[in-house]
Amino acid sequence: MRWRTGRRSRNIEDRRGARSFPLGGAGGRRIGRRGGLSGGVILIIIVIGLITGQNPLQLLGMMTGGEQPSYTSAPQSTNTNTAGGNDEAADFVSVVLADTEDTWSSLFSRSGAQYRAPRLVLYTDMTKTACGLGQAASGPFYCPADSKVYLDLGFLQELQRLGAPGDFAVAYVIAHEIGHHVQNLVGTSTKVHQLRQRSSKRESNALSVLQELQADCYAGVWAHHAQRERNILEEGDLEEGLTAASSVGDDRLQRMSGRTVQPESFTHGSSKQRMQWFRIGFEHGDVQRCDTFKQAVN
Repeated sequence: MRWRTGRRSRNIEDRRGARSFPLGGAGGRRIGRRGGLSGGVILIIIVIGLITGQNPLQLLGMMTGGEQPSYTSAPQSTNTNTAGGNDEAADFVSVVLADTEDTWSSLFSRSGAQYRAPRLVLYTDMTKTACGLGQAASGPFYCPADSKVYLDLGFLQELQRLGAPGDFAVAYVIAHEIGHHVQNLVGTSTKVHQLRQRSSKRESNALSVLQELQADCYAGVWAHHAQRERNILEEGDLEEGLTAASSVGDDRLQRMSGRTVQPESFTHGSSKQRMQWFRIGFEHGDVQRCDTFKQAVN
């Protein structure tokens, strides 16, 4: 992926210098990749959470005493403008974020609207968010309450362990979360949330799948315009993105955990569906093609 000459975003909030500890002092047990649970166990928890639709934080709490602990951040300064020193991974994230800003600002402008760019928070292990405690075990996530994407860069290694190496695989993940921000801006997230509150578990899961697939399609839309306007892709990059989409399909994760594939329990979509909708966005570059909800009705 051609990214080194790209613009760097100023919407990076680097909290990696801040540490969070259980209330009662730094001597308490910390949960995370560098704490009491190993990376392999955390990966399993992520998989289980995706399969069952449960919050991985609650599962972590169950495994460490039954209650989710409270945390406080050590009082350290937060760099809100740069990705942090000569950190190549953070630098890459900053470039991808900037590219999504340019793409979505242009697309919103064409429709007579203004794009409000989100902030992307880099953190280590855990951090406070408007949606509750953010945990690395949850993987990258978007919080609509504060319009921020949260990312522990350790996830890059977890992505490789899931069989999705490469810089464009990471770019796909970031673009997917930005897709959720777009859904938040246009009101889709609110509508889906309201519908899920009065739906059965099966119906709620189905709505979640449609929302996730639309975010995949939006990621493809970004890639389409980034390639057409800035020629960012190198040979094999598209395959990396498709592999990443496939690697986080619910059916694949269920098989990895030794479970029988249960489509009614899907919350993100099958590998085939996720690849399909990313490709639709990439091939057409048209947000109107990303109406997964209309497709489901038809």
